[in-house]
Amino acid sequence: MSEITFDQIKAFQEQLAHHPAAAARSRAVQNVGPQAASREAIDGEDMKPVFSLDLDTGSVANQKKSGRCWLFATLNTVRHGIADEFGLKDFEFSQNYNAFFDRLEKANLFYENILATADKPLDDREVATYLSGPDQDGGHYDQAAALIEKYGLVPKSVMPETYNSNKTAELNSVLNEKLRKDAKVLRTQKQQHPSDDAIAAKKRELLSVVYRILAYTFGNPPTTFDFEYRDDKKQYHRDTGLTPQTFFKKYVKWHFDDYIVVASDPEPSKKYQQLYTIKAANTVVEGHPLTILNLPPERLEQLALAQLQAGEVVWFGNDVLADMDRKSGTLKGGLFNYNDLFDVDFHVDKADRIVTTEAEMSHAMTFTVADVVDGKVTKWKVENSWGKDNGHDGYFVADASWFDQYVYEVVVRKSLLTEAEQAALQTTPINLPVWDFLN
Repeated sequence: MSEITFDQIKAFQEQLAHHPAAAARSRAVQNVGPQAASREAIDGEDMKPVFSLDLDTGSVANQKKSGRCWLFATLNTVRHGIADEFGLKDFEFSQNYNAFFDRLEKANLFYENILATADKPLDDREVATYLSGPDQDGGHYDQAAALIEKYGLVPKSVMPETYNSNKTAELNSVLNEKLRKDAKVLRTQKQQHPSDDAIAAKKRELLSVVYRILAYTFGNPPTTFDFEYRDDKKQYHRDTGLTPQTFFKKYVKWHFDDYIVVASDPEPSKKYQQLYTIKAANTVVEGHPLTILNLPPERLEQLALAQLQAGEVVWFGNDVLADMDRKSGTLKGGLFNYNDLFDVDFHVDKADRIVTTEAEMSHAMTFTVADVVDGKVTKWKVENSWGKDNGHDGYFVADASWFDQYVYEVVVRKSLLTEAEQAALQTTPINLPVWDFLN
């Protein structure tokens, strides 16, 4: 290993002094930061919120300071059906209700994974991954599907948001501290070879405490409720004695098995037209499994557009933090021109961003509209879950370049796939490790 020498420092300083416009660039970056100093124009004709293909959508939701975008995007997708059929344009499901059971199921899965790996050392990569974030609020489309299929849905009025569901950092800290302690207890008990019944009893005891913590923070979920509403024609309706499961079956005409998550992961270790899963991330044990079909990148755009043209919005996973201006709601490839600002080539292709962990599936949103010119999509209208004060009443605009670089998966009807792609759905999925990019 070699150290940094003072001769090198002197050379660096001399090189900086001779760099073109070094002083001006330094002032700009120090005064406003690299993003503002490098930002390209965001108010051109190409990014105006005008689209050739449009679907009627309502007001956006707001996940506030929580990582529940995946759940919000799923519920936003599902709610468009109830809005059309029952005349409830701005209806919202309770995100808090499903978030409660998400955190409970994640605790259960964490305990199961800890027990399954009790014979491995704590610094084993799989064990360390579980311990790094035992119970966070991020997730996937299929995890939302599993929760809804098992626990149903309730209107937002039945279980509204709380301080903790809107701002999850404190709860995350509490739960993770408890679960890491529980992991030590379960590992020790499993290593001492007690009976399966004894281990199951201990796990139930620990889960009961998790339930109590969640009830204190999110509220105790309802088992029955009455549904009262006025539709868009001002007609009054009242439906009594519903359970979350019967409400879902009666009011939501949605079948999760009709849809598939389609990703485009170009890593050399992965194949196109191949089905993948991550068993260790199946939050609801024995529930709807996490299943991903990997296809070439151009298929993501083709399938998303086909679904919009068929009248359905599209859930998609992406890296919203890349090339994004939050206030204006702009998602534009190359929005921040660091190449010119720092006189450095920052370009890294999508595959290399993934394998070097630069790429991140940081967010989930919904495509509701596309602008098609000469058969090609030039921009997309995006329903976000950051409230109406960002973008155009909460809606963002993404250009084609941003889609190509930062959209990693879409959820589409299986019927839109080719025969070969549908055949791939019948194969046994390859199980990926829990630390894989697609998780």
